[in-house]
Amino acid sequence: MPNERLRSSITSRGLSLDALAQAVQVDAKTVERWISLDRVPRGKHRFKVAALLAVDEAHLWPSILKHAQTRAATEAEFVAIYSNRGEVPHDVWHQLIDSATQRIEILAYAALFLTDWDPDLDGVLAAKARAGTTIRLLLGDPTSPAVAARGAEEGINAGLAARILISEQNLARTIGTDGVELRHHSTTLYNSIYRFDENLLVNTHAYGFQAAQSPVLHFHRVPGGRLFEHYLSSFNRVWDTTEPQEENR
Repeated sequence: MPNERLRSSITSRGLSLDALAQAVQVDAKTVERWISLDRVPRGKHRFKVAALLAVDEAHLWPSILKHAQTRAATEAEFVAIYSNRGEVPHDVWHQLIDSATQRIEILAYAALFLTDWDPDLDGVLAAKARAGTTIRLLLGDPTSPAVAARGAEEGINAGLAARILISEQNLARTIGTDGVELRHHSTTLYNSIYRFDENLLVNTHAYGFQAAQSPVLHFHRVPGGRLFEHYLSSFNRVWDTTEPQEENR
């Protein structure tokens, strides 16, 4: 059976088979066989294709879940679990932020806690952007029904929208720096995601509880693992639903 998931994902990204082959550094006929014969690529090629198409590689090739090597790599990605966000040591946040040199990406509604406990974060992130770190920020649209609904569920109502505006004010220098892009999303937020190069903190969400009261998972990217890529794909999907803010254009 042809791999229709792969075919449709390539099409939805506006790519041709030749363009995908060139990006992944394989022959175009190889890509054709991945689709027409449902061949499963080598791990390094699966990783590149999934990243390029912004999807989980297990969605494209479900059979890899049966591979012992994939399971082992996925288990190796797990670093730590914290019963709530407050249990994540400040040193962990500082170390991850300070060590990031390529990408910092945040998906949340407000993420106000970051500047609450580190008033200097705005300057730190702005300096990193000037040094070449790409920073993508996805904060909730304070006027969206999704933010209003989450505020009501958490018992703070309009307080959540207010926290978003305060967070943006606290990050004014960062947002105004080249290399930083802020976008507003109006999606239902199942997890808050904080990516620092090859490390990822995932703040889970539970109905009726504020994010600070819910567990945090720490993953470190391992080639062939699924967890890091799974959440990164989620970030990219939300990013693709948004438009640049006027001040970023």
